[in-house]
Amino acid sequence: MNKTDLRQKYKALRNSLSENELEEMSLAVANKILTLPLWEKTYFHVFLPITEQKEVNTEFILHLLSGKDKEIIVSKADFTTRNMTHFLLTDNTKIKKNEYNIPEPVDGIEVPSNKIDVVFVPLLAFDKKGHRVGYGKGFYDKFLSECKSDIIKIGLSFFEPEEIIKDVFEADVQLDYCVTPNSIHSF
Repeated sequence: MNKTDLRQKYKALRNSLSENELEEMSLAVANKILTLPLWEKTYFHVFLPITEQKEVNTEFILHLLSGKDKEIIVSKADFTTRNMTHFLLTDNTKIKKNEYNIPEPVDGIEVPSNKIDVVFVPLLAFDKKGHRVGYGKGFYDKFLSECKSDIIKIGLSFFEPEEIIKDVFEADVQLDYCVTPNSIHSF
């Protein structure tokens, strides 16, 4: 399938999930993450979910990271430049939804992209080769291309992979892993 068709398919699938299913599946994803070989890392970038889009609830992952004394990074998107600015999540960080309902830090301690060790990546769909389909704005591809070469890129999905995404671009950054409620896919 191509990206446009996959976006439609997976938005519809996510919209069909109940609040209870969403919470249970998000918790299952977080539990799977515990088994990944990444706990010696320090700086973890986590997306804050757009609840209206029924994204994986990363609150469980935030609790895991906090419990393991990891440095948690969250971002703010600039829709004019398509750049993301990254901030350390602290007790003083104020989070506010932007015009697209994306929860973002208002301000804080900025963290450069090359300091981040692990990135949890939002997506709508992914394939068996580690390619992903997002919302089509290219924020994460641009951000990930600015990170150090050994960064660990982990997609989070409620659903298992497609066989192949037909219209992958050269600038599309592949995932290292994708975690679903039932499995971990390694690429």
